[in-house]
Amino acid sequence: MVSPALASIVRPGVLWWAGATVVERAEALDPLLAEAEAAVRAHPPAETAAVRTMYKRVGLDPTRTRPSNEALLRRLLKGGAIPRINAMVDVVNWCSVEFQLPYGLYDRARMRGTPTLRLGVDGEEYAGIRKDVVHVSGRITVADDDGPFGNPTSDSARTMVTQATTEALVVVYAPADTSGPRLASVLDRTAERLARICGGHEKARWLA
Repeated sequence: MVSPALASIVRPGVLWWAGATVVERAEALDPLLAEAEAAVRAHPPAETAAVRTMYKRVGLDPTRTRPSNEALLRRLLKGGAIPRINAMVDVVNWCSVEFQLPYGLYDRARMRGTPTLRLGVDGEEYAGIRKDVVHVSGRITVADDDGPFGNPTSDSARTMVTQATTEALVVVYAPADTSGPRLASVLDRTAERLARICGGHEKARWLA
C-alpha cells in the first residue's frame, strides 16, 4: 500500500519470497559478484538522476543522504567490493548496484500487520543496522503496525534478514516515472537470482 502523498513520487515493486535458506556466505555468489563488480568498473552505469529526483521531491539532498544503490556504486568505483553480509542480502545488493535502484530487504516474520509506504512523521525513528538511530521524519519510509522499519538509504535492525529468515519482503524503491515493464523485469531478474542462491519461491508480488 502506498500513501497518496507518495503515489506521484515512488513506484515500488515488491516481492514476497518464501521458503528461503539464508547462509552466511554462498560460494556460488563468489564468481557472480566478481564478474558484476568488474563489469561495473569497466562500464559504470550512470547514477540514476530519477532516484536523486525522488529524494529531492521529499526535501532530501541525495549527496548528503545517498540512496543505497548510489552508495554501492561509489564503493565499487573506489575499488571496494559488494559487502558480504549473508546470501540474501548479497543478492539484493548485487541487483541494486546493477539495476541502479535502491532496494529494501525485510524479514516478513518480524513485521506486524500490512506494510505501508509513506512519509515519516515528526519524531519517527528506528534502530538502524549499521548506525544507532535512523530518523525518518519527512522521509520515504516503509512501516507496519509497530512503526517504520526501512527506507531507500538504510534499513532497521528490527526487520533485518538473518540466517534464521525463511520469508522476506524485497522492496524496490523505484521512481514514479519507472515504466511498468522495466520494474517487472527488475523483479523477474531479482527473483531468478534469489531462487538460484537462496532457494524458495515467489509467494506474491506487487507493482504500483
